[in-house]
Amino acid sequence: MTLLVALDYTSVFIFALTGALVASRAQLDLVGFAFLAALTGIGGGTVRDVLLDRNPIFWIEQPAYLAITTLAALLVFFTAHLVESRYQLLIWLDALALGVAVAAGIGVALALEQPAIIAVLMGIVTGCMGGLMRDVVCNEVPLVLKQGELYVSAAFAGAASGVLASSLGLQSMGVLGAAMAVTVILRAGSLAFGWRLPIYKHEPPKS
Repeated sequence: MTLLVALDYTSVFIFALTGALVASRAQLDLVGFAFLAALTGIGGGTVRDVLLDRNPIFWIEQPAYLAITTLAALLVFFTAHLVESRYQLLIWLDALALGVAVAAGIGVALALEQPAIIAVLMGIVTGCMGGLMRDVVCNEVPLVLKQGELYVSAAFAGAASGVLASSLGLQSMGVLGAAMAVTVILRAGSLAFGWRLPIYKHEPPKS
């Protein structure tokens, strides 16, 4: 198993756990858990592969990804009640998954010899789209849009760092490690220390 495939499996599993946690908060049945886990786990990678015209799409070529999302759904379905704060677990797992998925996204794009800007965008898409789908389907405020929080900006910085590392000649481990580390550090800093971007504040026009 290559490093890139391992990252894809890891990101799918962790994002699937977050989907199942949202299902537990919505008190869905087991089918609902499996659906949300799959949607969250493979959503970002699916959009990435469609945009890159990568055929077949990764989980169609390797249906084992669906087994991984189902396993995540079952795990959360039978253990979520043991967690004191499912929301806290959700946002921290999501932060970890974001970093892994951004690295996987740029890795796929670079392996297909896409230009730097496309690789950065594919990192953002892979990291953000699954969680966005999860939150929209469950009528939650998307984590990617939480006021001022570093989420898409963390994904952008991480993806750009990985692409920069690649342009400097670093090997796959360094490229993917840089993308993942920068993304997770920025997202975790936003959650733990309140790192924020400035937000727009409307002021009434002067008379």
